[in-house]
Amino acid sequence: MPSLSMSALQRDYPWTSYPLVAAAPMRLITLAPLAVEASKAGGLGFIGTGEDLSTLDRTLDHAASLVREDQTLSHVYGETGVLPVGFGVLNWGANLDLAVAAVEKWTPAAVWLFAPYEMHHLTGWTSKLRLCGKRKTKIWIQVGTVTDALSVAKTCDPDVIVVQGHDAGGHGLERGASIVTLLPEVKDCLRSHGLNHISLVAAGGIGDGRGVAASLVLGAEGVALGTRLLATPQAEIPKGYQNAVLKAKDGGVSTIRTKIYDQLRGTTEWPRLYGGRGVINQSFLDYNAGLCMEENKKLYEEHTKLGDSGFGLQGRLTTYAGTVVGLVKSVKDAGDVVQEVRQDALKCLQEAVLSFPNPKSHL
Repeated sequence: MPSLSMSALQRDYPWTSYPLVAAAPMRLITLAPLAVEASKAGGLGFIGTGEDLSTLDRTLDHAASLVREDQTLSHVYGETGVLPVGFGVLNWGANLDLAVAAVEKWTPAAVWLFAPYEMHHLTGWTSKLRLCGKRKTKIWIQVGTVTDALSVAKTCDPDVIVVQGHDAGGHGLERGASIVTLLPEVKDCLRSHGLNHISLVAAGGIGDGRGVAASLVLGAEGVALGTRLLATPQAEIPKGYQNAVLKAKDGGVSTIRTKIYDQLRGTTEWPRLYGGRGVINQSFLDYNAGLCMEENKKLYEEHTKLGDSGFGLQGRLTTYAGTVVGLVKSVKDAGDVVQEVRQDALKCLQEAVLSFPNPKSHL
């Protein structure tokens, strides 16, 4: 069973509660309102900047204004000088100079790095961000394999490695393992190389307290939520997108990881090993049936004019989401989601301990 004592994550982010629940930096979906709500609830919210950092300064300014409205976060910000949110970047397209400028100006709690064209590209990012952030801004790096986890641990020594299982929504490696096997293997690998000082955060397929509890037992110190937070009023998505998430069931068969959605949307700069998991819709079904890309794109463009009705099984617009969609059943405030999954996780762990048979009863 995991220890319930203060972890390194709680020491680094003193406003948070155990276990740490992070709001993943979903590109252009997790913006200042969602990120701050997660932090207000004792979690750590990450702004999903993506590959275009041109609006990052403005977004962090918005986050700072929201932080100042909350007594706890405002106190932390004033005492430490650390803005109690982070931001995430897609390294394949992001500008390092803009990221450095943002860290120097705002000192966010963390920067989440993901998806470089080559893993060694992260070395320069890590060293420069760590220097300009005066080690107050922590470095998180997301990986999807044991090999990559060991590589970044050795070359970058990040504060946190986000271990993303294949069930994750949105973009991830086309080939990978579930968090159930990937996380403990990463944990064992880092320990065997004397690198177990790096905190692990689990991502991919986690949507409620049971998933959080399981992740802690598997070796994580915290978790990151993505798909579950799509069903919050703070998520920057159309209502049709949100409804498609709520309607989807049996996520292992109702979602698919593919490149077709990127091709239709024109976001084709992703490294070749990555694909996007989304809810299966008519665009994918027609692609699978052999419809040519030109015609599929034409139909996709037509559906962009339909608003909310362009989403869903019969629609064509992309609904990125993970296999956990079947557990997402209602819209709740992001802060309530963070608190609920954390409390339910602790309850699950406590119930598991109480369910252990008393050895004396067998004597």
